[in-house]
Amino acid sequence: MQKGKVLTLEDRIPKLKEQRRKKANRRLILLLFIFFILIAGVLYIQSPLSHVGAIKVSGNSVYEETELVKVSGISSKANIWKIKKGQAAERLMKLPELKDARVKIVLPNTILINVTEHKRIGYLAKNGGFYPVMENGKVLASNKKQSLSENVPVLMGFEEGKVLDEMCASLLSLPEEIYNSISEIHYTPQKTDEFHVSLFMNDGFEVSASLRTFAEKMVHYPSIVSQLDPNIKGVIDLEVGSFFKAYEIEGEEGLEEESDG
Repeated sequence: MQKGKVLTLEDRIPKLKEQRRKKANRRLILLLFIFFILIAGVLYIQSPLSHVGAIKVSGNSVYEETELVKVSGISSKANIWKIKKGQAAERLMKLPELKDARVKIVLPNTILINVTEHKRIGYLAKNGGFYPVMENGKVLASNKKQSLSENVPVLMGFEEGKVLDEMCASLLSLPEEIYNSISEIHYTPQKTDEFHVSLFMNDGFEVSASLRTFAEKMVHYPSIVSQLDPNIKGVIDLEVGSFFKAYEIEGEEGLEEESDG
């Protein structure tokens, strides 16, 4: 009823027809939109646009981009919708030098590969060359260098295994100042200590230590050196306590360690 009037069936029919027509038009528009989306999707999948157009690699320094792309198994001829990101990342993670690998698809046809490499902790001198040693204790046997320009420790006498793993873990825990002061580390096992090492420092001193306590005692190296005459070089023994023995002078001199307190 409108203002006391009663609408007859004849009056309501045009309005019902108009509502049904609008509803039918909306359905038609929706169906046409879905139809064109499907057509566009089919055309895209069948066109060259759906093939991998670019593969971008980031975060790498040890490996070349082409090598990482090859290991991932992703081809520029592959359909981008058939790329299995998880499998590609798993193949990359089989490389011992990688700490993490992620593969991402950016439409319409770009693949992003982002890797995180283990830190290079030093170089192993062997067979007339230098081989990078990663923080996880792996030696890059395929990445030999004839000479070094980097200011990182050179390791001698080590092999992959528990001793090298311990050495890498100890170096990672050192303050940067002390780490940068190490020139060479020689693996010099003894009958009583298979973890014995000898270090040659950039300031000319030699350090005799056990990897069992190396990281703990090397923290005090700056304090120990400050008590010594810089013109008299020798061996700082950190195996039991702290003792200094000059190369030219016989005898040992006890040193005070700086405590945490």
